[in-house]
Amino acid sequence: MEFDGETWHALHRLSLDSMRSLQELADEAFRDLLKKHHRPVTLKDALRQSVRMYPANEQPKATVHRLPRKE
Repeated sequence: MEFDGETWHALHRLSLDSMRSLQELADEAFRDLLKKHHRPVTLKDALRQSVRMYPANEQPKATVHRLPRKE
């Protein structure tokens, strides 16, 4: 990835101030971006989300059929 000079210096300064590498800062930024757009971050999150989308063990609702009344 490429950054303009101003952004690069700001990121470099942040990494020095927070004592974290640029990779750690990028990881945090991408995790936050994925969460913002409601996308799973980890495999565990992806599996949890897919289970909610497709209820495998749910039975369809039964349809009630009524016979006409005899008078």
